[in-house]
Amino acid sequence: MLGTMALTINISTPEARAQLKPASEPEKKPLIGLTREELAEALAGIGVPERQVRMRLRQLWHWLYVRGATDFSQMFNISKGLRAALDEHFTIARPEIVEELVSEDGTRKWLLRFPPRGAGRPVEVETVYIPEEGRGTLCLSSQVGCTLTCSFCHTGTQRMVRNLTAGEILDQLLIARDRLGDFPDAATPDGAIVPAEGRKVTNIVMMGMGEPLYNFENVKKALLIASDGEGLSLSKRRITLSTSGVVPEIYRTGEEIGVMLAISLHAVRDELRDELVPINKKYKLSELLKACRSYPGLSNARRITFEYVMLKGVNDSLDDARELVRLLRGIPAKINLIPFNPWPGSAYECSDWEQIERFAEVINRAGYASPIRTPRGRDILAACGQLKSASERMRKSERLKLEAMMIAGHGE
Repeated sequence: MLGTMALTINISTPEARAQLKPASEPEKKPLIGLTREELAEALAGIGVPERQVRMRLRQLWHWLYVRGATDFSQMFNISKGLRAALDEHFTIARPEIVEELVSEDGTRKWLLRFPPRGAGRPVEVETVYIPEEGRGTLCLSSQVGCTLTCSFCHTGTQRMVRNLTAGEILDQLLIARDRLGDFPDAATPDGAIVPAEGRKVTNIVMMGMGEPLYNFENVKKALLIASDGEGLSLSKRRITLSTSGVVPEIYRTGEEIGVMLAISLHAVRDELRDELVPINKKYKLSELLKACRSYPGLSNARRITFEYVMLKGVNDSLDDARELVRLLRGIPAKINLIPFNPWPGSAYECSDWEQIERFAEVINRAGYASPIRTPRGRDILAACGQLKSASERMRKSERLKLEAMMIAGHGE
């Protein structure tokens, strides 16, 4: 009788375990987010004859950004052979929608999951849509987590995972237009609150998760595609980039992207801003405001928006208001006063409503527009002020409304 022999395989190392995994198919390259030049190279790389590249590029661009195609099979004016080649090598699939919240006032929030890149894991980001009178504003994220640690910001408590690609930034816009019926021949969902005429997404703001100027190249690429006149065709005056104050990139933003600028200011003295917005330790208020004064294209028609979150007993005194006016003297500006949105574990409270009104009055008397971001009513402000401890939680719909305060009203 023949004996049996046991075979032992050592799988204690990652390399050994990797050898046991079945070979995976090569990842398809996303086409969303490629520049025209990169898209032309991609077409040439799969054998499109040089004389046809320009025509095929124009067709693809139209399908991706005008028609909103999500599958190559939809591109009926492209030959079956080329559609098959495109599908073999590339993807134009949308990210997964993990959750969609819809408030009674029309505000929508999507939690999107992007597939892993390389050896990484899937990542999730938030995108928010705010319908207003005659406009619809979409807030886009630029990073997963954030490189900064602003003490009043919930995203600042989340570790930085990675930058989003240009395609992932644009995917947020494309998803929103899908869900709102904002592409040709698409239907708007029943009961959706959207602008009565024209586009559903009229404005975009880069003020979701992350600091956009620490992801400058991908943000630049995405916004230039979003404003391309033969595609998504958003006016640059309806695109606002919000930064905490990455001074070296501010001038580049105006020069190379040419969109509207918003500054997360939140304090009028360096000592306090060092605490609230720690990047101030690197780029002081004087440097930040100097960069703002030299922003390309700055005028009364192209004002900078200064965001100022109202924190009770911290930055909301009338002396703070007067100093804010003094600091911004000579800068064409709008000042957005944002009632603080408490989150579990935050160390701050929302300023009293009466104090916010007094603060705004000082700014208005100095000739600055200073809207208070309360588009959903005073009852929401009351809820904001009543959150006394980290254990108290707002209903999802109320929290969604409060987040909307920061986003509404940017651009033309």
